[in-house]
Amino acid sequence: MFDRYKIGKQAVLVHIYFSQDKDTEDFSEFKSLVSSAGVETLQVVTGSRNALRPKCFFGKGKTEEIVDVVKASGASVVLFNLSLSQARERDLDNRCEYRVIDRTGLILDIFAQRARTHEGKLQVELA
Repeated sequence: MFDRYKIGKQAVLVHIYFSQDKDTEDFSEFKSLVSSAGVETLQVVTGSRNALRPKCFFGKGKTEEIVDVVKASGASVVLFNLSLSQARERDLDNRCEYRVIDRTGLILDIFAQRARTHEGKLQVELA
């Protein structure tokens, strides 16, 4: 039922710092979320940007770095410590050639794992 939320056992984490973003998500909180989801962190890729690039989120070099790290580590998924639009997530999914999940998807996965009642499971599906 929740297959689209099951993210895998091993992941590469991506955390991008934005200089203009004053409320950047706390990276230690993100690592705690990853741990709560039962996912092993194989490697972390960090970077910084002044602003989002409309088409590809960040530069070609960073995308290539992420792809190389995922291939070398054998991870099954790439987790971003950001909320991505569906279009950006699909674009990164195609570029990285691996499953890409944003912070919101990770949180939904945690809820799906812990939902016990029928109502709880339906609420996760609706979310």
